[in-house]
Amino acid sequence: MSINSKLLTGTALALLLSGLAANADTIRFWTTEEQPERLAKQEEMAAAFTAESGTEVEVIPVTEKDLATRATAAFAAGDLPDVIYTPLVNVLPWAEAGILDGEAANEVMEGLGNDTFAPGGLEMVAYEGGVAAVPVDGWTQMIVYRKDKFEEAGLEPPTTYAAVVAALGKLHNPPEMYGFVAPTKVDESFMSQVLEHVFLANGVSPVGDGGFAELDEAKTTEVLDFYKALVEASPKGELFWKQSREMYFAGQAAMIIWSPFILDELAGLRDSAPPTINDDPTSPELASLTGIVTTFAGPSNPDGAAWGDTRYFGITNDADTEAAIDFVKYSMDQGYTQTLSIAPEGKFPIRKGTAEDPEKFTMAWSKLDVGVDRKAPLSELYAPEMISEIVGGLDVAQRWGVKEGQLALASKMINSQVFNRLVREYVDGERDAAATVATLNEELAKIQ
Repeated sequence: MSINSKLLTGTALALLLSGLAANADTIRFWTTEEQPERLAKQEEMAAAFTAESGTEVEVIPVTEKDLATRATAAFAAGDLPDVIYTPLVNVLPWAEAGILDGEAANEVMEGLGNDTFAPGGLEMVAYEGGVAAVPVDGWTQMIVYRKDKFEEAGLEPPTTYAAVVAALGKLHNPPEMYGFVAPTKVDESFMSQVLEHVFLANGVSPVGDGGFAELDEAKTTEVLDFYKALVEASPKGELFWKQSREMYFAGQAAMIIWSPFILDELAGLRDSAPPTINDDPTSPELASLTGIVTTFAGPSNPDGAAWGDTRYFGITNDADTEAAIDFVKYSMDQGYTQTLSIAPEGKFPIRKGTAEDPEKFTMAWSKLDVGVDRKAPLSELYAPEMISEIVGGLDVAQRWGVKEGQLALASKMINSQVFNRLVREYVDGERDAAATVATLNEELAKIQ
């Protein structure tokens, strides 16, 4: 063999090897869904993507409380992963810091179709004329209520402050039945979530475009009076999520506010949290008697609001951009049902369908099994109108500070527990509404 032939053979071999390497690219995917069963489902979905694309995906679990710190350190080191599954709170700060590639996210959205997504999830991460990251899933807080008791009393569903108060008047009959179980334990984040939902419902927020915004006295007084009515129709004591679920499950509460993670428990699918309304802890009876409301309205905000927790795929500025875009598209299309199957009771489809089949993913999601000790699809447990209500909350889901670009400041205000403490003091009669609003404004103004 001539030297030229040997060189040619070597060149051909190098080209072949480089081609194989190109087809065997690896991207890194950080996920906060680190429980073993959830991680396994993500790895299965990633493997299906690899089989189709030739691109390997390294699925790396990251504890949610460490995510922001790790991302900042990786950014400084030039060693970010390609894609990060992240809660809402990180998205806009990361976009502004240069961690996320908004152009890549918008390319994904253009390929999938913006109008196939719930608008609330897009509005929360609006950035420079597009979005900073791709909405994946979410859940909305719910008023869970005894639909049978409402119908027997001729009551309207609890979609407004007024409807809730009317129901308290007719259904509160302790100790057999309490009208509500409102959180009053000030050091619990559960109270913070419920209060933010109640304030949002009446259109009241502590932040504006420039940062802190004084609370309107009249609108805030409406919120305070409403919450006081909830507490007065609740059992005595320091109440949080545990008591609200226990009382409702025992048939002793007409209404509570809870996350959708209660949906499988209501149907008797989780032994650690059984309904006790009858003698059978596996019975779906309570689920059949239950209605839900995701969006409700105060007198100063007739359109109402839903409190939403949404999650996103962020493509980073260190990414193999083309491969990362392909992976996110796959995860939100061919692999989307599997993405939602990680925990269907808390992962509502923020992409409802495709242009050709607008309800494709909503219908597929409703048929996914939920539960721990027993399994059943939501569509067998709840009526179609309830499924629509569950998913529909994402259309108008809100959080303080998102629209104003002040989510970080709003989060500090919530975490300070100023609202919890002062609302509880108002309910306990320590000061009147006007003084409570003034004190709230004084203390919130100090938070930077």
